[in-house]
Amino acid sequence: MQETYIQRVAVYSLLINLGLVGTKLFLSIVAGSLSLRADAIHSLVDVFASIALILGLAISSRKSKNFPYGLYKVENIVSIIISLLLFLTAYEIALEAIKGDHAAIGHEGWILAAVAALIPVPFIFGSYVVSIGKKANSPSLIADGSQFKADVLTSSLVFLALLGQRFGLPLDRYAAIVITFFIIKAGWEILLGGMRVLLDASVNAETLEKIRSLIRDEPAVSTVTEVIARNSGRYLFLEASVTLRITDLKRAHLASLRIEEKIRNEIPNVDRVIIHYEPLSKSQLRYAVPLAGLGGKVGQHFGESPYFALIDIDLKQRRLQGQEVIVNPHKDLPKGKGLKVAKFLLSYKPDVVLTKESLAGKGPGYAFAEAGVETVQTEAGSLEELVEDLLAGLEDNPAN
Repeated sequence: MQETYIQRVAVYSLLINLGLVGTKLFLSIVAGSLSLRADAIHSLVDVFASIALILGLAISSRKSKNFPYGLYKVENIVSIIISLLLFLTAYEIALEAIKGDHAAIGHEGWILAAVAALIPVPFIFGSYVVSIGKKANSPSLIADGSQFKADVLTSSLVFLALLGQRFGLPLDRYAAIVITFFIIKAGWEILLGGMRVLLDASVNAETLEKIRSLIRDEPAVSTVTEVIARNSGRYLFLEASVTLRITDLKRAHLASLRIEEKIRNEIPNVDRVIIHYEPLSKSQLRYAVPLAGLGGKVGQHFGESPYFALIDIDLKQRRLQGQEVIVNPHKDLPKGKGLKVAKFLLSYKPDVVLTKESLAGKGPGYAFAEAGVETVQTEAGSLEELVEDLLAGLEDNPAN
């Protein structure tokens, strides 16, 4: 549906450009205005740009065995061509301003009014095309809309030239020089954007950080090693390397599918997501245990415990590396508190959850298992006793 709509806008662009060319050529013949004729030639260049846009959109949406990643970058090539046409337009206007003969034949007032009426047409339509291009993330549509808006400046130059003819003032030469710089600026921005995509340097830091954050939010992810993304046309291709706390291949695959779905829901126009995952090589373990109070007594019930302790154990040094107590924000929920607490704890990336009660066959147990978190029952009465048991277990199993 979106492809069809974009193609339709591109056709509208061509028709309006053809209309502008015909109208300006007619007015230039009636008025004998060289600047009007030059502006008609500028609009004719826009016609070629619109044809290139339509062809670019049609080709870019195709895939084949020879182009497995699609031909999306054709759009960016088209936007670069349009930028070069803008530079050509700027050159034509500058040449016309410096060397052109503006001693045109006298003209009727209605011609001046007609030229004035043409000025808002490219601006209004160009703004519309740019807005559609931004929504569709289409660089060629944005470039075409920008070209339309730049045409406002050339039309204004023509109006000033005709107005100057009526009062004997050669204002068009000076206005042309100023307008040329604006057109060059617009062309440079379009060229720079297209080249960044072709060189795979187009995805901004904010988007990359958002992608990293979405991946980190997956409970099964331990660390995000690398995120690489590139634009091709208006589409995004993404690769990420992560370490998972899951060793089971089926669960690891399901975790990667959840990450992919989350990215597609939050980031527009994603064509492909590739997640490279490997199991975590652990030099440290984080344990989570419910506490009945700040005194350190281990809680009897998982969901109703007011606090949780997070215990970090260094496996290589066989020592306590860190300890933190966090408040359970869901202990007073009338129902469903166990699953809410489990999801809350998962945000702290524990490796093992120690509880007095068994979580097997319960919602929290399933949530922890899905994220690759081990659940173990403990008989320890206090946090201090639990830490001693964990460290003693490492001494008894030096292989850890």
